[in-house]
Amino acid sequence: FGVSFAKNAFAFQIKQIIAQINFIEDQLEELEIEISTLLHRTNSVITTITGIGDVLGAIIIGEIGDISRFESAPQLVAYAGLDVAVKQSGDFIGTQTKISKRGSPYLRRAIWLAATVAAFKDPALSVYYQSLKSRGKHHLTAVGAVARKMCNIIFAVLRDNKPYVPHI
Repeated sequence: FGVSFAKNAFAFQIKQIIAQINFIEDQLEELEIEISTLLHRTNSVITTITGIGDVLGAIIIGEIGDISRFESAPQLVAYAGLDVAVKQSGDFIGTQTKISKRGSPYLRRAIWLAATVAAFKDPALSVYYQSLKSRGKHHLTAVGAVARKMCNIIFAVLRDNKPYVPHI
């Protein structure tokens, strides 16, 4: 530190902070085990989708609830806030479109995190991501498109209750 006063107090405080960090990390491990146990009890097929593990699967199922609330995949996409919002006023029509972010921020984040993994690991979604990049799209734009496609996959997997099989 270069601090010459109260060295013992600072050393004690650092030890206490390290102990708190270790305690919280242990609690997180226990929580993840409990989440995995509860998710496997439901026999959910959502974890068959590339990029979705037990924790993200539990978040997605917790935010969606009963999939029969949604008649179609675009409704789920809109609920997640991954649909495109067109900005226009009067005669002005914006050319740059962004996602609406109207829906559940927790669902959107979980799908986004899963899409960042699937964009490189899933055979079908990786091809889609690479095609967008080759057309000159920005990385985040391409990941957003993968997230939207992943939302459609989530809808189909939960609706049919069948494991995800990527098609190239």
